[in-house]
Order: sequence, then structure tokens, then C-alpha cells
Amino acid sequence: MRRNESGGYAPQQADNRALAEPTANVRNRWTTSIVVINIGINAAFFGPIQVLLGQQAAAFSAADKEGILALVTGAGAAVSLVANPLFGTFSDRTTSRFGRRVPWVFIGALLGAIGLVGLAGAPGVAAMTLLWCLVQFGCNGALAATTAAIPDQVPVRQRGRVGGLASMGTTVGILVGAAIGAAVAGNFALGFIICAVALLAGMVPYLFLANDPVLSPRDKAAFTWRNFAMGFWISPRRYPDFGWAWITRFLVNVGNHMVTLYLLFFLTDAVGYANPEFGVLILTGIYAVLTLVTAVIGGLWTDKVGKRKPFVIASSIIIAIAALILAFFPTWTGSLIGAAVLGTGYGVYLAVDFALLTQVLPSAASRGKDMGVINVANSLPQVIAPVIAWPLVTILGGYVTLYVAAAIIGLLGAVFVVRIKGVE
Repeated sequence: MRRNESGGYAPQQADNRALAEPTANVRNRWTTSIVVINIGINAAFFGPIQVLLGQQAAAFSAADKEGILALVTGAGAAVSLVANPLFGTFSDRTTSRFGRRVPWVFIGALLGAIGLVGLAGAPGVAAMTLLWCLVQFGCNGALAATTAAIPDQVPVRQRGRVGGLASMGTTVGILVGAAIGAAVAGNFALGFIICAVALLAGMVPYLFLANDPVLSPRDKAAFTWRNFAMGFWISPRRYPDFGWAWITRFLVNVGNHMVTLYLLFFLTDAVGYANPEFGVLILTGIYAVLTLVTAVIGGLWTDKVGKRKPFVIASSIIIAIAALILAFFPTWTGSLIGAAVLGTGYGVYLAVDFALLTQVLPSAASRGKDMGVINVANSLPQVIAPVIAWPLVTILGGYVTLYVAAAIIGLLGAVFVVRIKGVE
């Protein structure tokens, strides 16, 4: 690999680094490119999800806006479950001179941007649904390839730090998306275009700084349609550490989504806050700031001590405590404390659990697919949490029941992480 005059990396010849365990520390500029692309991808996700798609749904039919939004976001979530492992699998088998991951980051971001620009002029609900599915397909594909680049290139001793910074990029991206939605003041078409620009701009530094190892054709995994179809399944019997790590991430994310899902209605109906929309903004800001700070600190700390599981257990407990605060202290003060505690726990969890997951991947040859399967544990809770939360709030006791259940589900994640044997 040769550095070019601009400080980036020129396309390289195939070498044996693609399937090797990385040993050299990554440069700060490479880590920065990972943070920036995470900001772009998540701005493209959450600007539409938080604001723009809702505004567009209301423009099509004010009376049916909730149903339209549910249809569009539900279809997009279903696509995301497939896109992550699919793009990861393709990238694992790519022998491009630019590396395994770079081509799919480019293709995914380009598809996502095309979908966003298309949404700006969508003529109806059907087109809106199809275009949002294209956005989800492309952005999740780019995310899968980007995520796989970390275990490809970051040694174990740095993964907490890099995972924390990548998580910081995710949180900043969510805030950028919300800011775009607020800045366009109801002009959702302009908002979609700005999100597309943010996505493409976030991709550019990574393309020039990727230093992506090239997979030799002779090392390319054997490919048949049968093992492609079966390849998304990773046997928990054969790879128990991977199975327990996946379950842990899934449960903690379900609990976290249950806590945040009905926050607006919780402030309205349980807390009685006079301006619930502004209240959500305040609580989200507190949560985001604490997540940013503790993700970086937690990542550095876990790398320094060389342990992962104690941090995952502690952060899961902290997240559960935040849910219980909201359950039993449904006041504005309680909400502020709960948001701060939740952000503290979730920031540490994001950084450390990511590092842990990269250490239980079944094979270097399938890191992209395996990380794509891991990303399903992030996406699927967005579908599952509303199914669990709705009857708890409306039929089975209200917000106390909801937040106690969220605490229990999150604590199960702490219990199951103990079953992982290959990581301390």
C-alpha cells in the first residue's frame, strides 16, 4: 500500500491483509473518515424518519398520515433487515482493486442519495414507499460495508476507542438529521435533497482514506447460490459466543427503544408537561450529549483495561435504572434525570459492546456478512419494540408497566453477556 501525494491511499495490489487479524494501529485520519461517514448515513436515516417523512405523509393525506407513515417506515425497516447481511456478503467476496468494502460503500451511498432525491418529488404514497425502501437498502448497505471495515483494519486494543468514536458519529448524525428537519421549516422536498448531499459528502473522506485491503481471487470464499442463501444463518450451537453477543445487543436495543418510543406521549399524559414537543427536544439533547461523552470515555477505558464484559453488564444495569426512574418518578425532574442516566449507560454500551462483538466474529472471510447480521440486532428492535410497547401502554398498566418491562428486558442482556466465554 502506497500513500499518494494528497495523503490518501492509492488503489493497491492484492495482499494477504484482507483475511488477517489486524495488528497495526489505525491512523486518526482513518478513524475520522469512519466518524464522518457515520454522520452522513445517520443524517440520511433520521432526518426523514424524525421529521420529513411525517410531513410528506401529512401532505398526501392529513387524515391518514399515521397510517401512511407506519406503512412507509415499516416497509423500510423490513428492507433494512435484508440489506445489511446482503451487502456484507457481497463485500466479503469482492476482489476489486479498491478493496472489499469501498465499492459497496460507494454503491450504497449512491443508491441512498438517488432515493432521497426521488422522495423530494414523489407523486404519491406508493412511490414514497418504494423510494424510502431504496434509501434504506442503500444506506444500510453502506453501513454494513463501513462497519465491517473496523474489524478488518482495527486491532483489538483499539476497538473500544474506534467503536466509541463511530458511535459518536451515529449520535451526531441523528442530531444533524433532526436539525435538517427543523431548518427546512416544512419544506420536506428541500430537506430530502439536503440529506442526500449530507450522505454523499460524508462518504467522500472514506473513499480517499479507506486503505481497504484487497482480497486475492485465490482467497475468495467459495461461492454457490446454496451457500449464499444459507450464509445469513450463523449457528449459535457452532458459534455460541456470537449467538450470546447477538442476543445481548438485541435485548438491550429493544429495551432502549421501548424507553424512547412514546416519550412525547409520556410527557403529555403521565408528566403533564406543558410543551411536550420542546420537552422531547430537551430530553433528547441531554441523552445525546451524555451518549457522545460516555461512548468516547467508555471506549478508551475498556481498551486500557482490556476487558469488555464488565462494561457491558454495568451499562445494561444503568440503562435499566433509567427506565425505572421514568416508571416510578413520572415528573419533569425525574424525566431529566432519567434522560441523563439513559445517555450515560447507552453511550458506554455502544462503544464497548461493539468492540466485544468484533472479537466474536466467526470468520475473517465473512466479516462483512457477520457484521451485517449483527446490524440486524440494531434494526429489528425498531420493529419489535412498538409491538411490545403498544399493549403495555394501552391495556396492561400504562407507562409504569412499559418502563418496568423495558428495564427487565435490558437486564436480560446483562445476564446473557456472562455466557460469552471467549472475551473477558
